[in-house]
Amino acid sequence: MKKWIVSCFILCFCGTILQGCTMKKASDSLTKVKVLLDWVPNTNHTGLYVALEEGFYEEYGLYVEIIQASEGGTSQLIGAKQATFGISYQEEVTFAKEKGIPVQAIATILQHNTSGFASPASKNIKSPKDFEYKTYGGWGSPVEIATLKALMEKYDADFETLDIATIGAVDFLTATQNVVDFAWIYYGWDGVAAELKNIDLHFIDLGKEHESLDFYTPVIIVNEDTIVSNPDLISTFLEATYKGYAFCIENPEKAASILMKYTPESDPEMILASQKWVDDYYIDPPTPWGYMQKDRWDLYTKWLFDNQLIDTMIDSDDMYTNEFLP
Repeated sequence: MKKWIVSCFILCFCGTILQGCTMKKASDSLTKVKVLLDWVPNTNHTGLYVALEEGFYEEYGLYVEIIQASEGGTSQLIGAKQATFGISYQEEVTFAKEKGIPVQAIATILQHNTSGFASPASKNIKSPKDFEYKTYGGWGSPVEIATLKALMEKYDADFETLDIATIGAVDFLTATQNVVDFAWIYYGWDGVAAELKNIDLHFIDLGKEHESLDFYTPVIIVNEDTIVSNPDLISTFLEATYKGYAFCIENPEKAASILMKYTPESDPEMILASQKWVDDYYIDPPTPWGYMQKDRWDLYTKWLFDNQLIDTMIDSDDMYTNEFLP
């Protein structure tokens, strides 16, 4: 297996560790709350912006700032109390807990993992068996290697024939046209973008290919000190946030227009298409918004342990809770 290093373009944010604030006018009577995003604003976050714009947070006595991180993982920053709530994912929470970082997931935004390995149809990669003698472009993380191995082993494919290139934040469509054969994407963004450009993709859905890989992403996290010191704040925040995501489900066009207000540099057609696509993943009846299942946490934790990505099995009860959900 070769490891190539290709030039990568990293999305940078200048200034302080926390920046890109989005907020309503402050009021002395409201409780101030900072929400730290995991990435640039996108349709995973629309419910937060809806709750802000429609006054749901203010209705519940909250003055909310939505902030982008310029450096450091969300779990690390929430563990250091740089914000009240953060957007993270199950893998990051698990690694954080192993390092003793005091964070816990309190809600999932999407009910299923919407990520997977994608390639232009012209590459003829229809299953993990077809990864053989192809070039994968990613971030160079151990989790990527383990995931590729797991899927290829399931199909009796030879992992050693796979070339791996580190491409960082290079656009998926650009990378697969010029540098690599396939990459790991979130379909609700890159997949939808390909559809709008009439580019046929083959998409290998991780959660459907491997039960253990249907992990929760993204999730809302909080510092464990807040659970002890101010549980009512968590319940209140989740009540208002739930209203935001319920609004998205009922009014995707209006929700998309609200997100556009806060991300004016985005393509309106892309935002609307992505919003309509992701709406199907906010809930999975009869499971209501936000709720997480213990067996899903346990399966992925065991998978990380079995693949030597964590040194100890971590109790899922220490990593997530549903107790504050409406």
